[in-house]
Amino acid sequence: MSRLRVSTTVDAPPDVVWNDLADISSHVEWMRDAVRIDFVGDQRDGVGTTFDCATKVGPFGLTDRMEITAWEPARTMGVRHVGLVTGDGTITLRARRRSHTKVTWNEQLMFPWWMGGVVGSWIATPVLWLVWRGSMRNLRARFK
Repeated sequence: MSRLRVSTTVDAPPDVVWNDLADISSHVEWMRDAVRIDFVGDQRDGVGTTFDCATKVGPFGLTDRMEITAWEPARTMGVRHVGLVTGDGTITLRARRRSHTKVTWNEQLMFPWWMGGVVGSWIATPVLWLVWRGSMRNLRARFK
């Protein structure tokens, strides 16, 4: 299992950061590995929102089905990966200093056997950490 945690501090209060994060379709603008998001059904926000997210890291690409499992405005967004890669993730927001927000992204992912299973997870973890660290820099830049 890959366990990843990346954080950054954003120059905006939690409600402003949340308003950006709540637009799930815009995640492709700052997530370095996200290529496309296609919603399943009409729901676009809140618990139960389901979407297919096409991702690509180097030469490796896949489409993962995801479902929003937690939705606490200005605090927490949770997601469950139910596609080829399975697991859970959360993005949490915490007020810091005056008008700043600490954004923390946690993921626990399981890779299927044909992607190396546990060994694939072990190899992927440092690569994904670098990709997601870059994503957090991209997110932070949206508020400068």
